[in-house]
Amino acid sequence: MLVLDVDGVLTDGGLWTTESGEVIKRFDVRDGLGIRLLQQAGLEVALLSGGKSGATKQRARYLGIHHCVTGVKDKVAALGALQRELGVNPEQTAYVGDDLNDLAVRPVVGLLIAPADAVAPLRRQADWVLSRRGGDGAVRGLAEAILQARGLWTPLAGKGWRERND
Repeated sequence: MLVLDVDGVLTDGGLWTTESGEVIKRFDVRDGLGIRLLQQAGLEVALLSGGKSGATKQRARYLGIHHCVTGVKDKVAALGALQRELGVNPEQTAYVGDDLNDLAVRPVVGLLIAPADAVAPLRRQADWVLSRRGGDGAVRGLAEAILQARGLWTPLAGKGWRERND
């Protein structure tokens, strides 16, 4: 299972707020295609966010992500509940986060991953620091690396992909 924080991983961490209080976020469409390719390859992808924005749930719906947990105060507890629900143990869980609240999940994941612009304490303890910044193709780069390791990237790179790219 691949669990993604949202703000700072799928977005650049910035938030726009309208006069009516609506929060607007910018997502990178390349990350979306990376997620879709990982799902096609059989990986369970979940979103776990402390934020409460409806934009996150909408993005999850667009991408067919069935497990989108928002408004989380305790990421360790929320991640543990998700692992139990899906029957996934910590060694089978990779987590991508960018800040100190994401560092707390270190003991309950097999692989801790950080975007290039994550906070220094997280980057130091991460198993893998991605070459791209959050919201700028970091998840897409991760997806390509996973697909390459599984031998699934070369056919995609040669023939392309024909499904929707939300």
